[in-house]
Amino acid sequence: MTVAPNIPTQQPSTFAQLFDAITANISSVVHGKREAIDMAVMCLLAEGHLLIEDVPGVGKTSLAKALAASIDCTWKRVQFTPDLLPTDLVGVSVFQKATENFLFQPGPLFANIVLADEINRASPKTQSALLEAMEERQVSADGVSHRLPSPFMVAATQNPVEQEGTYRLPESQLDRFLMRLSLGYPGRQAELAILESNGAADAINALRPVVTTAEVLRMCQAVRTVHIAGVLKGYLVDLAEASRHHHGLVLGLSPRATLQLARATRAYAAAQGREYAIPDDVKAVATSVLAHRVMLRPDAAARGLTAEIAVQEVVASVPVPAAR
Repeated sequence: MTVAPNIPTQQPSTFAQLFDAITANISSVVHGKREAIDMAVMCLLAEGHLLIEDVPGVGKTSLAKALAASIDCTWKRVQFTPDLLPTDLVGVSVFQKATENFLFQPGPLFANIVLADEINRASPKTQSALLEAMEERQVSADGVSHRLPSPFMVAATQNPVEQEGTYRLPESQLDRFLMRLSLGYPGRQAELAILESNGAADAINALRPVVTTAEVLRMCQAVRTVHIAGVLKGYLVDLAEASRHHHGLVLGLSPRATLQLARATRAYAAAQGREYAIPDDVKAVATSVLAHRVMLRPDAAARGLTAEIAVQEVVASVPVPAAR
C-alpha cells in the first residue's frame, strides 16, 4: 500500500492568507515586533523601499534577511563600508579578449531584494549609486540602461548618525525610501524567546520561502487596485500642504511623498482585507512614511521637536474628510 506524502491539500491563495504566511514566517525569527514586520511586508507589496534605523543589536538585519528568505526570489546582501565603490553595486563592463567587446557583468543590485546593511557607512558617492535603481528600477553603465528584475526592493539598515564612522543619508536618498522603521528594544518575553532560540542566525538559515515571486507580484497588483476616493486624495494633498507651513519644519513634504503615502495607504487597506482606503489607513502609516522626509528647523529641534512629533501634529491639524 502506497502512503500519500504529507502535502497540504490547500495552499494559501487569498491576499490575507499570503500576507499572514509571510508575517508569521518572519515572526518566527524576529520576536515581539509584529507591527514592524507588518509594515515591512506592506512596504514590499506597495513596491517601495525600506529603511530600518536603530542602534546595533536589536534585529535590523535579521528582519531584512527574514523578509528576503520568506519569498522564493533572488536576493543579495551588500555590507556597506567606506571603501565600497559604485561599481561594486551596479556592476562593471569587462573586456572580452575572444570577442574584443566589453561585456557587462551585473552587480548585486540585479536581485529582487537587495539587503544594504549599514548603508550609512558608505560614502555619499556610493550611496548615490542607488538613486536611479530605487526610483527608476534601472541602472546605467557606460551609457547603457539595464532594467532591474521585478519585484525590486532595497531593504537597508543603518545605525543612528551619532555612531562613529557613519555618513548621514542626504534628503534625496531618504526620499526614495517608502518607509523608515525603528525596532526598539524587545520586551521581556520577546528577549526570553531570543535567548531560547540562541539568537537569530540558525533560525534565519532554517527559514524556507512561503510565497513565490509570482504570488508577490499578484499581491502587488492587488494593492494597486485598492480604491482611494477623491475626498481621501484631497486629504493626502492637504497633509502635504500643512507640512509646508508647519512652524517647526524648514522642509515639508514633496509631491513624491504624497504619492508614496498613497501607495502605503493602499497596502495597509489591502492588509486589512479591504478594497478601498479610509482615513485611518493614512494615519496608521503616516509616521513611518513621512517622518524621514521632513527637515526640522534648528531652533525647533533645540526645543525638543522631533520629526515624528511634527508629522503627528500635521496629521492632527488637518480635518478628516467626512464620509459620504
